[in-house]
Amino acid sequence: MTVRSVVRYPARVLKGIAGPVGSIGPVERGLAADLVETMYDSPGCVGLAAPQLGVPSRAFALDVSVMKKPPEGNHGLVVLFDPDLVAADGSEIRREGCMSVPDWTCDVRRALHVVVRGTTPEGDVRVIEASGFEARALQHELDHLDGLLILDRVASRADVFARKRYADKGKHLK
Repeated sequence: MTVRSVVRYPARVLKGIAGPVGSIGPVERGLAADLVETMYDSPGCVGLAAPQLGVPSRAFALDVSVMKKPPEGNHGLVVLFDPDLVAADGSEIRREGCMSVPDWTCDVRRALHVVVRGTTPEGDVRVIEASGFEARALQHELDHLDGLLILDRVASRADVFARKRYADKGKHLK
């Protein structure tokens, strides 16, 4: 397991469509481990897709249980290869951030409920039914696999905001 650097926009790998993984072997399981390790090492991060590590493969890790107030009924750590959005229902606009777009947050419309199917690092098919924030996070990671960023999902420039830097707050005061 290795903590890797997160690729930032405008890196080309973030805008391409990630290729299918297919069969899962030691290389793919190593990628899964790196996704998980890097995600857990990144403050505030609840999900990370392979393109964000510079790997153009359809894989992601997600764990919303690490939030200060984790959503009830969440699935804990989810790692999927070749995931597909099977169903989506409802919608709402909420603020999102992204490790690959660290200076901005955006108001993004997402489905409220989703069903996602993919393959685990062990080679098993896993189906996740999620709602609320976990559904939003799953859609965010799926977007990365299709070359989409939060900046691509905004309705207008008015939906893009400079990220607050709480660590810098008060530095100018003596």
